[in-house]
Amino acid sequence: MNIVVAPDSFKECLSSKKVASAIAKSILNVMPSAEVFQIPISDGGEGLLDAILSNTEGKLVSIEVLNPLAKPIRAVYAILNDKKTAIIEMAKASGLELLSEQEKNPLITTTYGTGQLIKDALDKGCTKIIIGIGGSATNDGGKGLIKALGGKFLNANGEELPEGGGNLNQLASIDISDLDKRIGDCEILVACDVSNPLTGTNGASWVYGKQKGGSKSDLELLDANLVQYAKIIKRDVHKDIENVPGAGAAGGTGAAILAFLNGKLVNGIGLILDTIGMEDFVKKADLVITGEGKIDEQTLHGKTIAGIAKMAQQYHVPVIILTGKIGNRIEGLYKIGVSAIYAIANQPMSLDNAIKDAPILLQESTANIMRTIKAFRKIQGNEQ
Repeated sequence: MNIVVAPDSFKECLSSKKVASAIAKSILNVMPSAEVFQIPISDGGEGLLDAILSNTEGKLVSIEVLNPLAKPIRAVYAILNDKKTAIIEMAKASGLELLSEQEKNPLITTTYGTGQLIKDALDKGCTKIIIGIGGSATNDGGKGLIKALGGKFLNANGEELPEGGGNLNQLASIDISDLDKRIGDCEILVACDVSNPLTGTNGASWVYGKQKGGSKSDLELLDANLVQYAKIIKRDVHKDIENVPGAGAAGGTGAAILAFLNGKLVNGIGLILDTIGMEDFVKKADLVITGEGKIDEQTLHGKTIAGIAKMAQQYHVPVIILTGKIGNRIEGLYKIGVSAIYAIANQPMSLDNAIKDAPILLQESTANIMRTIKAFRKIQGNEQ
């Protein structure tokens, strides 16, 4: 029996790699003869590098960059074996995971470090860059990223604005005459799983700013600032990006990549599945087991599990989901190829205990599923 184990991470709990390992171990304990393919997955957020490098040959590159608070840190990205393709996970340089709760502040956090990763990839000869922009701590409209590549954001006195999104209301002009010319010869694809515009109630600030540490008054200011930002971009760069779906991703980083780097925002999970050659694994599988921390109605809209289920459905391969929590309105998942959904908690428990015991709970749930499958295969064998 060929089984593909392709989970996303259980956020704030287990990486996709650790989830895959726990599930695979339990499968083989119950069914030692099974052929198990572990394929950790990411839709473009945290875990992107693990997902790519677990399934595609390449190497990690470590450099010094500025973190969201403009402090030096080491961050990694990957260059694939073609030596032309770079994989950048924004969270490694500009992510929430790099800050304590007290340090979160979308008024001052910057994407500069992500721009430094892009510049280093260009220095190393890369002509294709795939960027996962999930998990950012920023709301600067990607201003820092573009500054790292040579762009200038100036106030009325011709002075460069400090880092962060809290001062974009002072933006008077944008100068991209010194923007790295190699960008023009580079294909930039952004793995993006959101469709939020840059501004408004569904925009970058109002939807994601609170989790990045913003108060209500901060969000009002940040949204107004991004309106000003979009206005100056339209005037000086001749790109109207304010209402483009995905422009609000990563605190407006999507807008910057569209406006200044001529990048393309693409469905995150689709891009990742294509990059790792997922279809080759799925079409040979008898079963796909996937999962993530929570399953709800949002899972249908461009998330990891929806992408995998739709692919498996094409080849009539059943899909089983393991999750920490089952939310509301999940019926649509059964229409796109999901066969069954299991919550791994085996009794009422606190979130802290669920997180602590997640590896064991995953293994126990997987073991029960595999024993059930084994029993039915035995019955079928007796009937033949």
